Amino acid sequence: MIRIEDLSTEQLESLNHMGAEEMIVWAFGNYGKRAAIGTSLQISGTVITDMASRHFKDFRIFTVDTQRLHPETYEAMEQIEKHYNIKIERFLPDPEELKKMVERFGEYLFFIDKAKQEYCCEIRKVEPNRRALATLDVWITGLRRNQSEYRKKVEKASIIDEAGRKILKLNPLIDWTLQEIWAYIRKRNLPYNKLYDQGYDSIGCIICSTPVLKGEPPRSGRWRWFNILKEDDKKECGIHAE
Repeated sequence: MIRIEDLSTEQLESLNHMGAEEMIVWAFGNYGKRAAIGTSLQISGTVITDMASRHFKDFRIFTVDTQRLHPETYEAMEQIEKHYNIKIERFLPDPEELKKMVERFGEYLFFIDKAKQEYCCEIRKVEPNRRALATLDVWITGLRRNQSEYRKKVEKASIIDEAGRKILKLNPLIDWTLQEIWAYIRKRNLPYNKLYDQGYDSIGCIICSTPVLKGEPPRSGRWRWFNILKEDDKKECGIHAE
């Protein structure tokens, strides 16, 4: 197993030219349980999970359970586990930090201003995700460039710094279109989050993600009350923000 910090520029460039399934096989084949799929039970994560399952019976997949997810998301979690006979690792917010946040700012602090929304995401999503990454060398995500202007610059493979450690972040479906994602899911008759049947295009917490109207950008349904702010064009919770 090559240490992440020892990966050469040439090896990283080679990863950036790999196909999606080839990249997933490379990750689990070389790093085993030190690699994992991080998913919020959206359709990109479903495709990546299916690709991994075609080559490995035992592979890691995790999610951040903010304790504010839609019922449909919890149902999708159960369906994925049953379909692939796997257990999705769940990382929850620190109960003490959650309690302090709610006592100080209330349950719905994300409506107050952008800073409070980011603080809520930090406690409910970013910190639990950080604990998941502490167990990994390779983090596989479902990011796609066509999800937002901010994500257009994302690399397929990159080395990131996480709490002083180097982690390889892989986005196998970075150049896939929404049509290609759905074609794969329908061809293989895969389970998926039923919120997509209700007009959702980006799925997070139950209040902070809403259906997308025709013609709107994919992530416009996230924190919809901030859509009028020009400086809020990246629409990120912090997990994927540099």
